Amino acid sequence: MPRFNASDGLSLHYTDEGTGLPLLCLAGLTRDGRDFDYVAPHLDGVRMIRLDYRGRGQSDWAPHATYSIPVEGRDALELLDHLGIEKAAILGTSRGGVIAMVLAATAKDRLLGVALNDIGPDIAAEGLEFIKSYLGRTPPWQTLDEAQAALAAGMVRFANVPDSRWREEVERHLRVTEEGLALTYDPKLRDAVLEGDGANLAPDLWPFFDALAGLPLCAIRGANSDLLSAETFDAMRTRRPDMIAANVPDRGHIPFLDEPESIDALNRWLAMLR
Repeated sequence: MPRFNASDGLSLHYTDEGTGLPLLCLAGLTRDGRDFDYVAPHLDGVRMIRLDYRGRGQSDWAPHATYSIPVEGRDALELLDHLGIEKAAILGTSRGGVIAMVLAATAKDRLLGVALNDIGPDIAAEGLEFIKSYLGRTPPWQTLDEAQAALAAGMVRFANVPDSRWREEVERHLRVTEEGLALTYDPKLRDAVLEGDGANLAPDLWPFFDALAGLPLCAIRGANSDLLSAETFDAMRTRRPDMIAANVPDRGHIPFLDEPESIDALNRWLAMLR
């Protein structure tokens, strides 16, 4: 099980598979590297590196004050250092995309290009409130069957998703315990967001988006997303007319990335990097 120690001594889990272009995959706020299982078979010629953020997945938990975008960005760069990688492309989902934009502003020389999955420089309040509604809370279901049924019924912004996918989702992102289901991340992530990061959970990110200038850029949006609005997506395309853009039908926040539109956009973006 590959691990490395961050500069503050915390042990973090990662995976490193394949050969070719280094592609660092950064997941959403409460998620981990398994989010990229769906897209992995569809991307050829890449060395896919997936980081479990501190406090998520198989990485160690930490003082919740360190659950912040600057620290997680530092962890990402330290993983590249650990692997001896000077430059990498970043595929960032939601929070991972924010980290990518921040790294473009602070460590651009380490980036080959950036792909953003359902995130942009203006984060919709509706989506933020939904995230806060479940963040860090113990799952109310006793079994995976209950969780699967609730997820399928509750994800109203998604359509044409087979039951097997919702089953994969609950199995990846919930733990079965004797007391019922549990989170796969430190519940104190909620405290970090509401006390610290939450004060700036939706800052003005346009300067960070502009820092992506000169880097090959891809952006994927769920057509029904409540976090990345159609207006913001259009503004991103206006600002970066060279950006590869995909609007994925029947998806909210976040596309799974194995949709035909997502795969096509990502492979066109990767072709620009080679």
